[in-house]
Amino acid sequence: MKPYELVIFDWDGTLMDSVSKIVNCMQQMASSLSLTIPTEKAVRDIIGLSMNEALSVLYPRLSPVHFESMLASYKQHYLSLNSTPSPLFEGCESLLNELSARDYRMAVATGKGRSGLNRVLSESGLGHHFESTRCADESKSKPHPDMLHALLDELKVKPAHALMVGDSIHDLNMANNAGIDSVGVSYGAHSHERLIEAKPKAIIHAPLQLLDVLSK
Repeated sequence: MKPYELVIFDWDGTLMDSVSKIVNCMQQMASSLSLTIPTEKAVRDIIGLSMNEALSVLYPRLSPVHFESMLASYKQHYLSLNSTPSPLFEGCESLLNELSARDYRMAVATGKGRSGLNRVLSESGLGHHFESTRCADESKSKPHPDMLHALLDELKVKPAHALMVGDSIHDLNMANNAGIDSVGVSYGAHSHERLIEAKPKAIIHAPLQLLDVLSK
C-alpha cells in the first residue's frame, strides 16, 4: 500500500530551476524603479509567497498602492527583458513519469500567478501530470494552508494521504498548517539548515530521491 495518495509540488525552485531568474528580475525591477535593490538572500527568503506579500516583506515602508507598478515591471523583466534560463531540474520529468506509472495523483501549489503557471505548464509539457493546481492570486499566500485545503477538498483526499514537496520554509510551514507531511528539497531557494526548522519528513538533494522517500 502506498504511504500517500496525492503528491503536491511547489513549482519554482522545486520542479523548475528558476530561483536565479527570480532574484535577477526582482533586482532589475528595483533598479528600474529607483528602489533599494534587495540582496539575493532577501529575495530567496520571499520566494514562495504571493507577489503582494513578497513585496510587502521586501519593502515594508512602501504603500501597497505602489505594488501594481512594481509587479508590472517585474513581469516585464521576467517575460521579455531577462534572459536568465529557467530549465526543469535534472530528473524532474523522469520523477513525474515514474510517479504517474506508480499511480500517484499529483497537484501543484505555487506562489506563481495563474497566467504564469499556465504558461510554464504548457511550455514544459508537464501539465498533463497534474489533476489540479492552485496559485497565489487565487488563494491566501503561503504559509496559510488555503491552497492545500482547496486541493484536498477538490480531490477528495484526506490530509494523512497527501504529501507536500517544496524548496522553501513557506512550503513546509504551509504543509504543517494544513496537517500534512512534507518533504523539503535542498537545491532551491532555502538551505537544508533552514528547511529542517519546519521538521519535514525528509530533505532530498535531487528530484529522483523522492522515490526513495516514498518507498520507505
